Amino acid sequence: MNDDAVRVRVLIVDDHPIVRAGLRALLSTDGRLLVVGEAGDGREAVSLSAECAPDVVLMDLRMPHLDGAGATAQLLAAAPAVKVLVLTTYDGDTDIMRAVESGAVGYLLKDTPGEAIIGAVLAAARGETVLAPPIAAKLVSRLRGPELPALSPREVEVLQAVAQGLSNPEIATKLFIAETTVKTHLLRTFAKLDVDDRTRAVVVAMERGLLPAADRRRHL
Repeated sequence: MNDDAVRVRVLIVDDHPIVRAGLRALLSTDGRLLVVGEAGDGREAVSLSAECAPDVVLMDLRMPHLDGAGATAQLLAAAPAVKVLVLTTYDGDTDIMRAVESGAVGYLLKDTPGEAIIGAVLAAARGETVLAPPIAAKLVSRLRGPELPALSPREVEVLQAVAQGLSNPEIATKLFIAETTVKTHLLRTFAKLDVDDRTRAVVVAMERGLLPAADRRRHL
C-alpha cells in the first residue's frame, strides 16, 4: 500500500526508547498503518500530536513530566477526533479508571500479542472500544461490585481541610486532634479511595461527590 492518505496514522508514546522501537517495527509490518512520530513523555506527546495529526495514539501511562492520563485529557481537549489507546504494564483499578475517564478508547497490556495490538489500533481508528480481557473483567467487576466504603464524618472533615490547602499540623490544630490522628485518618481515606497521595484523594473525593460543593469550588 503506497497511498499514505488511506493509512491509519499512529503516534507512539512511551518513555522507553526500546519499547518505542519495538512498537514501530511491529506496526510497520502492516501496510494499513503509518507511524508518524514518537514521544518520550506526556508533554511531548501533546505537542507532537498537534504537529503530526495522528489518527491513533498508543499511550503509555506512567511517564515523566506528564503521565498518560493527563496527556490524554490535554490531547483530546485540543483534538477530540484522535483515538487514544493505552498500552501499559499497569493494570491497577486506579490506573484503569483514570485512563478511561480521561477519554481513552482502549486499554491494553504490554504482554498483548503483536497481532492483537495491530488489530486494536485498527479497531480504535474505527472508533471501537478495545479492552484487554483482564481489564474488561476489572471494569465489569467495578461496575457490578459494592460501593466503595463510605468515609467517616471525621475523615471527611480531614479531607475538607486538605482540600483547603492545610498541612497536617494545621489540620490537627483546626480539628483539636493529634497530628498522628490526622495521619491515621488520611491513611484510612487513601485505602478507601484506592489512592496514593493527598492530592489524588481530594480529586477522587470530588469526582465521587464525597466533598461538599463549597469545598469543591474552593479547591478548584
